[in-house]
Amino acid sequence: MQETRQNKVARLLQKELSLIFQQQTRATHGVMVSVTRARISPDLSVCTAYVSIFPSEHGEEILANIRSNEKTIRYELGTRMRHQLRIVPELRFFLDDSLDYIEHIDELLKK
Repeated sequence: MQETRQNKVARLLQKELSLIFQQQTRATHGVMVSVTRARISPDLSVCTAYVSIFPSEHGEEILANIRSNEKTIRYELGTRMRHQLRIVPELRFFLDDSLDYIEHIDELLKK
């Protein structure tokens, strides 16, 4: 039963974080940030979000910017989800480079 709740909250967090990043990255043209996966701890206190950044050349720089603004993002998330959650989870962001990995494998297979 708790897994169902975890999955619902994780999907909701993924959607809301994606919308927040979409609004914040409108100012920086040519960069797209999306949340590919969100996982939440069983006690709903820690959310681990995997972020995909395009173009990937700016990935580490943008991820560092996201990590430095975690408190602002968490506050924005809290204002959006105040009616769904009692406690806004702590956020942890990691770079999801699976698309780059797939692209690299495709290049190797073509050779």
